Amino acid sequence: MKTTRKDFIKTITGAGIGASLIPGTVLGNNKTSPKKNVNIAFIGVGGRGRTHVKAAALTEGVTISAICDINPKAIEITKELLLKHGHKNITAYTEGEYAYLKMLERDDIDGVIIATPWLWHTKMAVATMNAGKYVGIEVSAANTLEECWDLVNASETTGMPCMILENVNFRRDVLAVMNMVRKGMFGELVHGRCGYRHSLLGVKFNSNPLRFGDEAHGEAKWRTQHSLKRNADVYPTHGLGPIATMMNINRGNQMLYLTATASKAVGLKDFIEEHPEGGKDHPYAQLPWTQGDVITSTIKCANGETIIVTHDCNLPRPYSLDFEIQGTDGVGEFQGGNQQVYFEHKSPGHKWEKFEAYMEEHDHPLWKKFASDAEGAGHGGMDFFVVREFINSVKEQRQPLLDVYDAAAWSAVTPLSEASIAMGSTPQYFPDFTRGRWINRKPLEFV
Repeated sequence: MKTTRKDFIKTITGAGIGASLIPGTVLGNNKTSPKKNVNIAFIGVGGRGRTHVKAAALTEGVTISAICDINPKAIEITKELLLKHGHKNITAYTEGEYAYLKMLERDDIDGVIIATPWLWHTKMAVATMNAGKYVGIEVSAANTLEECWDLVNASETTGMPCMILENVNFRRDVLAVMNMVRKGMFGELVHGRCGYRHSLLGVKFNSNPLRFGDEAHGEAKWRTQHSLKRNADVYPTHGLGPIATMMNINRGNQMLYLTATASKAVGLKDFIEEHPEGGKDHPYAQLPWTQGDVITSTIKCANGETIIVTHDCNLPRPYSLDFEIQGTDGVGEFQGGNQQVYFEHKSPGHKWEKFEAYMEEHDHPLWKKFASDAEGAGHGGMDFFVVREFINSVKEQRQPLLDVYDAAAWSAVTPLSEASIAMGSTPQYFPDFTRGRWINRKPLEFV
C-alpha cells in the first residue's frame, strides 16, 4: 500500500518521536528530492486570495484543483480566472466555515495558501500543517501569543514549513536597500523605523449605505471590528518584516522587548460624523471605538538596535510604510514619495541624495532576473515574488525564506503592543520562538 506524506506524519507523531526528529527539518536541514510539479490549493479566494491564485496559475509546474471560500461569488469568479489560464476540473469547497477541513483531507495537495480574515489564519494554518501540507499564510499570521506558539509548535511537530506571505519583503526598493545593507554601505546598523501608515477609512466602511460588520461586504465585514475591540498595532508586518530581515532577527539577532503608546481614538468617529450617510447622531458615532489612531511601538533588539513601528490607519493619510534604516556610515529613507540616502564622507555637501541614483547599481539580482515576469502582478510586482518563493519552497521541499519563526515573531507585536498600552506603556518581552536557535542561524540571502 502506498504511504502518503500525511500518513507518514501521523505515524511519527503518533509514535511520540516526531518532536525529536523534526527540528532539523524545520530549520531546513532536510534533504529530499525536488518536485517538478506541485498542486497548490487555496483557502480564501476573495480579492487578496485571487491575486495569489492568478500568480500561481501563471507559474510553470503548478496545478490548481481545489479552492475554498464561503462566498459563492468569489468561487465563481475564481473558477473563471482559473479556466482562463488553463486550469480545469476545479473542486470548490463552500459548505460552511469549516469546509476547508474537507479539502485538507485530499492527498494530492502539496501546499495551501491562506488569505482569509485574520482570526482564521492560525487555526487554518495549523490544520494545514497537521494534514501534512506546506502552508503560506497571509499577514498577520497570528493574533495572540498563544496563536504564535501554535504555529511554531505545529510546524516543529509535523515538520511542515509555514511561510508568512509578507510581500513587502520583496518590494524592489526594499530588496535594493537590503542589498546595500548586506554590502555594508550603511555601516553597523543602529536603528530602523517602519510602519503601516495608510488611511483605511474607505476600506473599514462600505457606503450606500454606511455599513461595517455582518451587514457589510469586503474587509468592512471583519477588519473594522478590530478597531472597535483592540487597542493594538493589529497590522505590523508590512513595515517590520523588511527591517527585521535587514537586522537579522531570528538569525543572529532577536527582538527582546517593546513598549507601546496609543494616541486618542477619534479618527473613526470623526469620519462617521462627517460622512454624507453618517452624522453626529448616527449609531456608529456613538460606539466606543477603542484603537488609538496612532500607535507607536519601540522595540529593543539583542544586538542593541532599536526599531520604531507605527500603526496609523484611522486618520487621513497617503500610503507610506515609513521606512528608515540607519547605521554608523549612513541612513536611508525609502517611503511613499520620499526616497533618499545619505552616506558619511561620500554624499556631497552633507545633504541627502536621491535614492534613484543608487537604484540601478544596487538593484537586487532577483528583480534584475525576473522583473519582466513580475509585470502586471499585484502591488507593483512584489506579489509575483512572494508566491514564487512559496511555490519554490514546496517544489524544492525546503524551508521558505520567511519561515514560521518570522511569522510568530513579527505577529507577536500585536498582542505585546496591546498589553503594553493597557499597562501604561510598560515593557513586554518577546518569547524566543526559536528556542535559542537564533544564535547560530545564518542571515537571509534572497535568491
